[in-house]
Amino acid sequence: MDTSCELGSDESSYEIFKQDSLFAESFPLMKEIRRQGKLCDVTLKVDNHSFSAHRIVLAATIPYFYAMFTHNMAESRIKEITMKEIEPHALESLINFAYSGVVKIDNQNVQGLMVGASFLQLNKVRDACADFLKDRFHPQNVLGIRHFADTLGCAQLVTSADRYIHQYFSKVALSDEFMGLSFDDLIDIVRRDELNVPTEERIFDACMKWVKFEQQTRAVYLPNILANIRLPLLSPQFLADNVATEELIRTSHKCRDLLDEARDFHLMPERRALVSASRTRPRCCDYVVGQIYAVGGLTKNGESVSTVEIYDPVTKEWKMGEAMSMLRSRVGVAVMEGKLYAFGGFNGTERLSTVEVYDPVHKKWNQGKPMRCKRSAVGVAALDDLVYVCGGYDGVTSLSTVECYSPKTDSWTTVAPMMKYRSAGGVAPLGGYVYALGGHDGLSIFDSVERYDVTTNTWTKVRSMLNRRCRLGVATLGGKLYACGGYDGSCFLRSVEVYIPEKDQWQLIAPMNVKRSRVALAANMGKLWAIGGYDGESNLSTVEVYDPKMDTWTFVAPMRHHGGGVGAGVIPNFAK
Repeated sequence: MDTSCELGSDESSYEIFKQDSLFAESFPLMKEIRRQGKLCDVTLKVDNHSFSAHRIVLAATIPYFYAMFTHNMAESRIKEITMKEIEPHALESLINFAYSGVVKIDNQNVQGLMVGASFLQLNKVRDACADFLKDRFHPQNVLGIRHFADTLGCAQLVTSADRYIHQYFSKVALSDEFMGLSFDDLIDIVRRDELNVPTEERIFDACMKWVKFEQQTRAVYLPNILANIRLPLLSPQFLADNVATEELIRTSHKCRDLLDEARDFHLMPERRALVSASRTRPRCCDYVVGQIYAVGGLTKNGESVSTVEIYDPVTKEWKMGEAMSMLRSRVGVAVMEGKLYAFGGFNGTERLSTVEVYDPVHKKWNQGKPMRCKRSAVGVAALDDLVYVCGGYDGVTSLSTVECYSPKTDSWTTVAPMMKYRSAGGVAPLGGYVYALGGHDGLSIFDSVERYDVTTNTWTKVRSMLNRRCRLGVATLGGKLYACGGYDGSCFLRSVEVYIPEKDQWQLIAPMNVKRSRVALAANMGKLWAIGGYDGESNLSTVEVYDPKMDTWTFVAPMRHHGGGVGAGVIPNFAK
């Protein structure tokens, strides 16, 4: 039949037919042919196990065999190939994967499968095994998984394991795997800045347990271990009652020298510069992963609420939490030992001295010991094992007084007052100090910054911010102090600045997308979360996140039931 007259003579006219199902239909057929033992042209042997397959299928789906069969290697011609570095069950599963694209990963086969996938260069299977192990991190197994990942050169899994170890060090240190660490591996962990511990006491206690676990062989390492514990960061009381009384330390000259150095650090502040910075630098865990609690605050109509919302970074959604027993806006919030504390605030009628404590395990708020003063618009910082409540407004005047709460003793003490009366200021811990930023005294809005030295009970003025700010958000991340938003007396702000303590310098970074005063700022997952606030016209439920690597702010899911003015805290996810 001649179609040239009917359809024209354009030789470039053509049509392409594509059967999308061809490959999906063909591979199951190849798998069935292999099951019947037909057309197979290669046998893979591991130990006493043999597996028949088709060279073309293996080469097309597994990079290791592609290189073997297409580069004129001896194996490209021989019928039977002996495999090493891979378990029989893993090889069988991966050959089946070559024909089906499906592999079952479970607790029994994951390690062998991951070794085999790495050997055969099946990177997506290897990564799936790594994700399987990540989801099953536990204080009792994470050190072993990290070691396994390191031997395979799986940097992604090593990094994830390290983050877990950093976040849950206190629980990991109780594991059998921790007691079985080599000296070199122990030092590699305890010297890290990123360990998330409330005080250096946790590091000291963990190391002493490690030494005493096999004291006869490990005691010789104690001087080197103590040199990597930041003894000067221990309190004078702990040094006297716990460190100096250890027999292994008392009988070692090198250990006693390190103990004396730590004592001198507290007794003679003028000589602190002589102490190695590696032993005086506070720990700073940048990648704590937790749930963000938005506490109290205001409705869109400006009424105080007891509502609590929780942001889950996994689902990326807000959900309702257990409400407090009292209405609280302008509330101070801190997290200590996995519990959330709400200090003072305003209930719509009066300023409060009451305190509530949330236990996420039992999902319940309890009454805490009240403060000595009523305080709203208050700044709060958790440092070591104490919470510092600074300034605020008592209904009559702005305050300079500072109260210090000890959860261990459930008691309040008064420490040195700030240099300025600060209401609606920002307070945060950094480098072993408590910083107080901005705020107002009822007449003037400040750009000034001062910091509290817990060892000398004194406040000292440091470099002022670049902008005057009250009702600002403050948080620490990566050894830096961030101040965002607020009100300068004439404008509501979206600008953000960061303090670099090594340079004693403030720098502007990318501004937020919207103006926010009365904004809460929280650090979580290596990023900053600016929550709620007031833009000069309305209370805000929106939330945006700052990525310090990209220097960008991005909106995430807004709160559902708050209209701004919340207090915020991050409770780390509890180890399984």
